[in-house]
Amino acid sequence: MKFRIARHTNTLAPIIYFYKDLLGLTILGEFKEHDGYDGVFIGLKDANWHLEFTVSYETPKHQPHEDDLMVFYLKTIEEYESLKHVFKNNNIPEVEAKNPYWRTNGTLYLDPDGYGVMLTVGK
Repeated sequence: MKFRIARHTNTLAPIIYFYKDLLGLTILGEFKEHDGYDGVFIGLKDANWHLEFTVSYETPKHQPHEDDLMVFYLKTIEEYESLKHVFKNNNIPEVEAKNPYWRTNGTLYLDPDGYGVMLTVGK
């Protein structure tokens, strides 16, 4: 089974920058003018999941909740600290997580649409 999270956005270029250039994911594919949509697939090569972001003439009405998180489990503490450094150097502030578990077990950032992206070290 493969898994895809698909989300509509108004901010495709900043979304690509956030997930590709900051988080370090790869553009796996993209499309233009497909029934009024442009989009991009972002993830890791050979993984069974990816993210899809689309843009069209219709403006999404996002209302992310504080507990709406994508959690990325990094392999090592060095990878975790390195990504935190990348975010800091790009003026992406850390945000306090609502859930007490995540306040002590990861670092939360908001993507350009305001959705939470949690970094933690996998177990």
